[in-house]
Amino acid sequence: MAAGKLEIKARIRSVESTKKITKAMQLVATSKLKKQKQYMEENREYAFYLKETVQDILSSIINSRHPYLQKNEGKPFTIVFTSDMGLCGGYNANIYRMLSSEIGNDGEFVMIGSRGVNWSKNKDFEVVREEVDLEDECYSELAEIADYALELYRNKEISQIRILYTHFVNSVTFEPKLVTLLPVEKEQREKKESAQTIFEPAGEQILDTLVPMYVRSMLYSYYLETKTSEQASRRMAMENATDNAEELKETLELQYNQARQAAITQEITEIVGGVNAMEGVSS
Repeated sequence: MAAGKLEIKARIRSVESTKKITKAMQLVATSKLKKQKQYMEENREYAFYLKETVQDILSSIINSRHPYLQKNEGKPFTIVFTSDMGLCGGYNANIYRMLSSEIGNDGEFVMIGSRGVNWSKNKDFEVVREEVDLEDECYSELAEIADYALELYRNKEISQIRILYTHFVNSVTFEPKLVTLLPVEKEQREKKESAQTIFEPAGEQILDTLVPMYVRSMLYSYYLETKTSEQASRRMAMENATDNAEELKETLELQYNQARQAAITQEITEIVGGVNAMEGVSS
């Protein structure tokens, strides 16, 4: 019985130590989430108005044969965002699931994040580029990837440019999402009676400069959204781990108290039994 109590006590100390670690990681993830969310929201507004500008220009162009607006024949080009670190719940697993079930291994892939890079090594994916340990200020690295994809598209070597990322809804809801950047699709809009914006250069010429800028900026915007989702997922995972550690600690403490009470009861029973035995001998 004493050995059982010592074992339970050791487990309680181990759970308490684990709880301290997960609680500290939860606080760190909360701090990083706040900072990352600020970056994302600042960039999201810029990306929104850039996308609106592109759509305004497309709405003024009729029957365009511009290369960026035409879908090529061939294989797609997909950029996949994953994390560089673990302990973020089902964040990466959701990306892998969508990648395997809905996209498959068709086309060329760029894997961003060490988790995705390691995962793809054991799969039949044509990975043409890998990027790990990117920082928040990684626009130049992502712009280089975007320019590489744009060159392939202009040369008609790929059919489309897609991004698989994790869409941030709120601090507890985030989901994998696949978006197509090229060819740029014209959205159906209601005609508004307002002054039209005059763009220079006019017509399709502006697309030569604007569309590459749009692809670079949207790629960076989706990266920030993915990183925000990662921190939110990690914070939630560490919060759940801390709560589970607290529940396990309470269960172990109950077991310890039960074992201690059982030991005390057994000792009392042995003492009473000994007294009764002595009284029987003396009588």
